[in-house]
Amino acid sequence: MNWTRRGFLTSAAAAPLLASASHGEKGLPGARPNFVLIVAEDLAAWMLGCYGNLEIKTPNLDKLAASGARFINNFACTPASSASLATLLTGRIPRQHGIADYLTATPGRNPERGQSSPPASFSTEVLVSDLLSTAGYHSGLVGRWNLGNDEHPGHGFSEVFTLPGGDTVAVNPALLVNGQQTQENGPTLEVLTRQAAAFIGRQNGPFLLVVSYPVASAEGAASKYLDLYKTSQFQTFGIQPAAASALDGKAMLTDTVASIRKSAAGIALLDEQVGALQKAVIQKGIFENTVVVFTSVTGQFLGRRGLWGSGYASAPPNLFEESVHTPLLVSWPGHIPTGTSRPELVGAADLVPTVAEIVGAPPPAGRNLSGRSFLTVASGKPLPKRQPWKDLVFGELRGVEMARDNRFKLLLRPEEQGADELYDLRKDPNERVNQYENQEYADVRTRLEAELRTWHEKYSS
Repeated sequence: MNWTRRGFLTSAAAAPLLASASHGEKGLPGARPNFVLIVAEDLAAWMLGCYGNLEIKTPNLDKLAASGARFINNFACTPASSASLATLLTGRIPRQHGIADYLTATPGRNPERGQSSPPASFSTEVLVSDLLSTAGYHSGLVGRWNLGNDEHPGHGFSEVFTLPGGDTVAVNPALLVNGQQTQENGPTLEVLTRQAAAFIGRQNGPFLLVVSYPVASAEGAASKYLDLYKTSQFQTFGIQPAAASALDGKAMLTDTVASIRKSAAGIALLDEQVGALQKAVIQKGIFENTVVVFTSVTGQFLGRRGLWGSGYASAPPNLFEESVHTPLLVSWPGHIPTGTSRPELVGAADLVPTVAEIVGAPPPAGRNLSGRSFLTVASGKPLPKRQPWKDLVFGELRGVEMARDNRFKLLLRPEEQGADELYDLRKDPNERVNQYENQEYADVRTRLEAELRTWHEKYSS
């Protein structure tokens, strides 16, 4: 059964819920919609069934994709979790908001890389939660914050259920409930979902809920998730032996198939949480007036290229497609057509201006947002004349900068990281042949270098 009005109308069990949504206060035409933002980590677009994966089962995410728009070409600005999440929530790039890497308070992270803490100026950043709280929304945060001050994130969040210190423990987590630590039982993802569903159930007006899941793990969860993959060989993945450049996650490549089985089981657990959150929205009777967004802040290799993690899966850092190409699913019944696939290139910085347009609020003043609203294209409406969508996205990590259009990808690196790179993604989708020195691509190189300079100068503050 799809997460669509038609799908639910065919279900007798769902009929009372839809009636509630249609006639209740929050379901009235013109009412301000609720927002549920679900954020994963280390989950690349290629890993989901709705993006073509044939071996990892994601039925609930596939249903969510069918209920609205699936953006085929969505990209993280930075393949490092803290920096990417900050861009998603602020609409500003790392050099603007000041979190340029993962924060080293995260367990298991290498302190020689990353960033020890956010700058003091981050407290003055305007997040999507600030924007909506100012507009009268009740805002809740559940999960992995990892942007500093986990006990009291502030930024307009009225209810907070966070993992201390960016914790990624897979089972029986400690949880900070409005700053007070409690001990929870069960798989961490399920614990977070229970808190998120309870938050939805308590609401009586427009709300924002951000659910930020740590890396999905099946540890401590029901054996059924592992059983799904106990004989899987993942032959379609293009697994390769550990690369000479492999860095973070290299140990997972000693038995890559076994490692993928565990990761796939974790994804199955994550997928069930998405279904549970959708169920909570339906049971509350607000299905038709709730915008649900699912995305990920970082990608993942799972043995492709002989690598495992994301940006730091290799030395030097990489911005390969597996690291930066992330899912973006957006559902808003009656406003975004069901079952649509959007080809436009979009990125993490586009969320804040999109939310601002949906609620009719001006974007945060004086913040020089680098993103743009994708509401018109998600809605399937024509863009204004002489204002075509520019298919161009940018990225950065540890000195390497990326400009990518719908065919080419340019990477400019600091001298100590080695050669610059240029890939023709149409002819070479796996980014194997560096065309940077190829004079046949001189015009492309010059054009993208100019675009990258403009981006760098325009969004330096």
